[in-house]
Amino acid sequence: MILQRYAADHHFPNPCFYVDDGYSGASFQRPGFQQMMADMENGEIGIIITKDLSRLGRNQLHTGLHIEERFPMFGVRYIAINDNVDTDSSESNELMPFKNLFNEWYVRDSSRKVRAVLKAKAERGERLGTRAPYGYRKDENDSKKLVVDDEAAEVVRRIFAMCAAGSGPSQIARQLREEQILCPTTYAYQKFGISHTSLNMEKPCHWTSSTIANMLENELYLGNTINMRFSSKSYKGKRKVEHPREECLVLEGTHSALITQEVWEIVQRVRKNKRRRTKMDEQNKYSGLVVCADCGTTMVLHRAHTMKPTWNNFTCRTYKKEGAEVCTAHYIRECILDEVVLEDLRRVTAMAREHTLEFAEYISSRQSAEIRQDIRRLEKELTTMRKRGAELDAIFKKLYEDRVLERITVEQFHMLSDGYSEERTKLAEGIPERESAIQRLKDTVSNTDNFIAKAKRYTDITELTPELLRLFIQKIVVHEKSAKWSKKAMQTIEIHYTDIGCIDMDVPQGKESPRQEISA
Repeated sequence: MILQRYAADHHFPNPCFYVDDGYSGASFQRPGFQQMMADMENGEIGIIITKDLSRLGRNQLHTGLHIEERFPMFGVRYIAINDNVDTDSSESNELMPFKNLFNEWYVRDSSRKVRAVLKAKAERGERLGTRAPYGYRKDENDSKKLVVDDEAAEVVRRIFAMCAAGSGPSQIARQLREEQILCPTTYAYQKFGISHTSLNMEKPCHWTSSTIANMLENELYLGNTINMRFSSKSYKGKRKVEHPREECLVLEGTHSALITQEVWEIVQRVRKNKRRRTKMDEQNKYSGLVVCADCGTTMVLHRAHTMKPTWNNFTCRTYKKEGAEVCTAHYIRECILDEVVLEDLRRVTAMAREHTLEFAEYISSRQSAEIRQDIRRLEKELTTMRKRGAELDAIFKKLYEDRVLERITVEQFHMLSDGYSEERTKLAEGIPERESAIQRLKDTVSNTDNFIAKAKRYTDITELTPELLRLFIQKIVVHEKSAKWSKKAMQTIEIHYTDIGCIDMDVPQGKESPRQEISA
């Protein structure tokens, strides 16, 4: 009404209104504003009028750029009614830069206040998300709480189960599309009437690999709430930056979990191992688990429709790519590996069930010696790295003083500082890695009970499945045969179990060692 009346009083013909309701003035990517600029460039606009300068924008630099350069470039007159700004009158524009600055300060202050409120809510344990994630819905009595949506929860559990079985995000997404299961955005719209910017009713079942991958990495399905996971670097930009888990506020057990901790850990181990596409119908159940003893790389499974299943075999990846000069084949047939692993898994789990006390004492004594040795080694490395870090800080300080006092040239300063900077970067990456490794080793000592509990649940293991392998086994190390290319030569297979490691020769109750000597 203000603009209409002003145009009528000053006899400005053919008024046209451009509205950006609900958009922040800090951004100039507003649809109404962009349309106005397009019309201006096409010569359809002679005068632009706003109620005040803040209606044009709340970014000091961009607002000034448009008023002082863009508008005059196309011969457009600009008027801000309440701020008494008119580009046809130079006297009225003297205070304009200061008013634009105050308008930007308002956005900055609002951003600071909103961030403070969100941080306070996050620290109180309140969930910051506006929409309930797929698999949940908002509690009717308390919108801040999540309750399980049974229909979607079954799909979520199935997605995790398929991944635990060895399927990747692309395979899972393709399977859901073939079964015509509604994707999260369409499901939320049809069941709860909640719209989303990515909603596409023409493709209601369009599951994507990125959607699946994000779900598989979301701790929310464990019953945990992770606040402050994303933030923007500046109030001027909307681009989100994801923070590492250590910098987030993690609240455990805030709502009902859809999956167990056990399934979560299996899925995360599966996700760490990249799997190549295969034309075979069956996924490699050992994917990422079989490792070469000499070079440490994962081994490749060779199989084809023209081969007999009994001739499917694993070969060292390094040997396949770089040849015998770097590593050897470490050839072993899949069927042989199946026999060894299944037999050993049965034996070790039987020991854990039938001789629980002796098994726990043996694992504890063996782990204690090995882990103490590894911890001492890592702590020594960590101490050396921290000492070197302190030395580098002193070197940088001295180097800076030498440059200020002109004891060294600019070229010498840059040459020396670049080398030291690279070393300090490596230390900054290596120190957290050593600290995490030490903590993992300390946690391993108390995990024997976890392995025994799993062994008591699985009393009848008849075949190897991807879920079973990843539940019990961390890795399988394959050594080269004692006599190369010999069909009767012995070959050592080391099975490293999750939580307890590789069992050595000193097994209680007269059991044989899980380090297998086989004839392949």
